[in-house]
Amino acid sequence: MRHRALAIGGWLALVVVALLASAALSGSSARTPDPGESGKVKQALSSQKDFEPVLENVLIQPRNGGGKFMDNPALVKATEDLVAEFDKSPGAVTGLRTPMNPGSEQQISKDGRSGLVTFFVAGPNEEMNAHFNSVAEAVDRVADRNSDVRVVQAGDTSLSRAVDDAVKKDFASAEGTALPITLVILLIVFGALVAAAIPLLLAATTVVGTFSLIAILERWVAVNSAATSMILLIGIAVSIDYSLFYLRREREERAAGRSVSESLHIASRTSGHVVIVSGVTVILCLCGLLLSGLGVFRGLTLGTALVVGLAMIASVTVLPALLAALGHRVDKGRVPWLGKRRTTSTESRTWQKLARAVVKRPKVWGGAAVVALLVMAAPAAGMHLQDAAVVNSLPRSAPTVDAAVRMQEAFPGAPTPTRIAVWGVDGGSSDTPQVKAAVDELRQHVADSDGRLAGPISTVQIDDILMVRVPLAGSGTDEVSNAALKTLREDTLPATLGKVEGIDYAVGGRTAFAEDFKEQLTSRAALVVGFVLVLAFVLLLVVFRSLAIPLVSIALNLLSIGAAYGVLTWVFQDGAFSSLLGFTSYGGVAGWLPLFMFVVLFGLSMDYHIFILSRIRERRLAGATTREAVVDGIAASAGVVTSAAVIMTAVFTIFITLSAIENKMMGVGMAVAILIDATIVRGVLLPAAVAVLGERAWALPGVLKRLPGRGGQPQPAPVATGAAAD
Repeated sequence: MRHRALAIGGWLALVVVALLASAALSGSSARTPDPGESGKVKQALSSQKDFEPVLENVLIQPRNGGGKFMDNPALVKATEDLVAEFDKSPGAVTGLRTPMNPGSEQQISKDGRSGLVTFFVAGPNEEMNAHFNSVAEAVDRVADRNSDVRVVQAGDTSLSRAVDDAVKKDFASAEGTALPITLVILLIVFGALVAAAIPLLLAATTVVGTFSLIAILERWVAVNSAATSMILLIGIAVSIDYSLFYLRREREERAAGRSVSESLHIASRTSGHVVIVSGVTVILCLCGLLLSGLGVFRGLTLGTALVVGLAMIASVTVLPALLAALGHRVDKGRVPWLGKRRTTSTESRTWQKLARAVVKRPKVWGGAAVVALLVMAAPAAGMHLQDAAVVNSLPRSAPTVDAAVRMQEAFPGAPTPTRIAVWGVDGGSSDTPQVKAAVDELRQHVADSDGRLAGPISTVQIDDILMVRVPLAGSGTDEVSNAALKTLREDTLPATLGKVEGIDYAVGGRTAFAEDFKEQLTSRAALVVGFVLVLAFVLLLVVFRSLAIPLVSIALNLLSIGAAYGVLTWVFQDGAFSSLLGFTSYGGVAGWLPLFMFVVLFGLSMDYHIFILSRIRERRLAGATTREAVVDGIAASAGVVTSAAVIMTAVFTIFITLSAIENKMMGVGMAVAILIDATIVRGVLLPAAVAVLGERAWALPGVLKRLPGRGGQPQPAPVATGAAAD
């Protein structure tokens, strides 16, 4: 490359400028809009001057034994001690209710053993954090002084902080684990320190540049904190993949006797073309998530598209510039026992033998592979979509989560009650006698709901909006909670608040959000899937100028994704390997995960398909028969695809080590799909399908021959490269 300094300097300048701009810019980040009624609650609250006061709960129960709460002196003493501690911070809490208050029967559990202290952390807005900290410290002091009694806290902010702390810990763990693991694998792949460091350097700068740009764009598009780990690991995996495609091809051409300049030129025309097509495919597939209309996917789509786009740009600009500058020095720092073997690029005898066996009896091999994947996919037929409640998502080793679990057992729904916002339709206040009477009537309906709705009910006025908290039966996201939510929305509220003129209301909260999210996702899933399938078909049609190849590729992708769904269902819904993977099954799979996996995997798996098919087509255009081209193409691409798959699988496996069960689900699903794609699909199904089709694989109907593309332009085939390697 003649402009290597410009390419390298421009890339570093982009990363540095983005980093400095993100540090210099200040301002509030955008908020993610919620779907359905949950979105109405969020919108109504955002129009008010004051923030919603934080609802917190403190569970007080004996560590051992039973007996009635009011008859246990230790429990009563701990409750009085807590109230006295709160009194030392005047103005920190409001709406305090304890089992000691008259008419507070709902503050005592049904078995009579446990008591619940509920309160709102008071404002004003700028003092809420300080007030919460003083409250949490007060609870800790009471717990220390009453060690024979369990005094634990769980509520809006305490649970939110537990989730945030877990996300930060997971992000740090993923960041600290991914790069060293990747470096070790790259050293094994390349056998040289310099060659291994180049993909890692590009991945690191790509991730830094991406998160810097995200920090700037967050003023307009919210990026959920839980998405950061996904963006990080996907960015590392894709960056390494694209670098491998390019670097291994350049090595292959040098091993064939070509100069550095000529090798880079060939790598640019072949692997560089594949990287661009793959990157564009991934980005466009990701855009399908935007059709869901869900705000949480906007930030995830933006971040992932940015990291993939930057990885693609770096791989076709900075990478060849670095290789041109280094020349043969890229093989410096050879690793003992690996260096001599790995610094030459060779075909794989193992994959070559397998491909040769497959093309001889393609129907037998292909049929067996299809049956195997269908068996793996079978459990997916019973997949139950259900988001994890906080008590299901994080391990009980977190004190706040353990408190929430115990609170949920004694007072169902209390840790995360549903939120009902009530406001005047003409901008008036909801603080009226009619609304108060309707809320009193609501309390009676709750008492008569046969346990579907529960207490204690809390109310707080936020400027012109009245917020009513009603606990629901169930875990918060299961079918019991959904049935309770339906009762509240369709029966209880219309019979109470619905009779008051001049007001409107909406139901939000964890249960409502999960149900509204699932409903919208389900209604838009077909549109998203259809977009991705049509897009993939058109892209592959243009790239390969073949009608059969796009159809075969899409069918194989659907098989591998279906098998990954089956494994995901079997492991997490049915609870297989739960002790080994460190989770407790709650009987479902996160509602957002299957569609997200479909979109991301469809884009990522195209990397392998496009790369392998490009090598097969390259051999065919050089004069080989279709079956010979399949065998040679599989053997030539084996080293790159195997290395890329190992790294991507290792990176996604890191998700399994994170604390949240949703991350574990994604790690297992993505890793399994990549493994299937790189082994069964790449080694058996793809060569079997192309062998069965024969020359028809490359046929294009006359009406479509006017499509753009360079499918008929032969690419340079490498010179034979000596000894083969497994």
